[in-house]
Amino acid sequence: MKLAYLVPAPISLSMGPDEVARRRAVLQELASPGTSLDLVEAAEGPASIESALEEYLSVPGAAREVERLEAEGYDGVLLGCAGDPGLDALREVAQGMVVVGPGEASFHMAATLGRRFAVLTPAVSTIGPTYDQVARTGLRDRLAGVRAVELPVLAMRESRERTVAQVTAAARQALELDGADVLILGCMSLAFLRVERELAEATGVPVVNPLLAGVKFLEALVAAGLHHSKRAYPRPPKLTAGRNVASLRLMKGAGPESL
Repeated sequence: MKLAYLVPAPISLSMGPDEVARRRAVLQELASPGTSLDLVEAAEGPASIESALEEYLSVPGAAREVERLEAEGYDGVLLGCAGDPGLDALREVAQGMVVVGPGEASFHMAATLGRRFAVLTPAVSTIGPTYDQVARTGLRDRLAGVRAVELPVLAMRESRERTVAQVTAAARQALELDGADVLILGCMSLAFLRVERELAEATGVPVVNPLLAGVKFLEALVAAGLHHSKRAYPRPPKLTAGRNVASLRLMKGAGPESL
């Protein structure tokens, strides 16, 4: 099984090559025997995703990579953002390759573990987009609330102790004030720090890591021979005419250009 973890931005520029290498090692540890799981960076995108705007800015580069990865024979892609930016669009681009969003996978997993789940998201600016994201999955009535950790994504690695403390504080608010009985880490940087174990011990409830949920959900779909319905995610008409993703954008005075 050949899978890719697709980061919708060149994180080697924002996080550095050492962090990218560490994440590659984590991914391969999580993959099942016989599965290769490559970390792939889009050529362009925001340094981190902490707003609806940055979600949208991340989609063009990711779409081009989905097209390329399928052409290179990959079986599936896990989107490298817990907000699942452009997930429906990426599934339109893919013709047979499976594209999984870690957020969507986590919501469905959490819904089997309790009655009401809460999402722990990086900042206040990502609370609204997270409510919208859960609604798109049809699980809005199972959502207890969304709590902001109030820590920039790029700062989470600076002090693991501080990050765990702030995540735990937000988690306790979700449990005590919102009535949640399951927690979801709503950020892939939190996911790669593997804070779910400490958080579960501190709170006494299940904590879903979107990285682990996404990897296993993707492996299961590919192993089962399932892929997205093209009735739900039809291929864009211009792509069916033989054009590629990069050709779809028009720029004033220049004709078709790359996205």
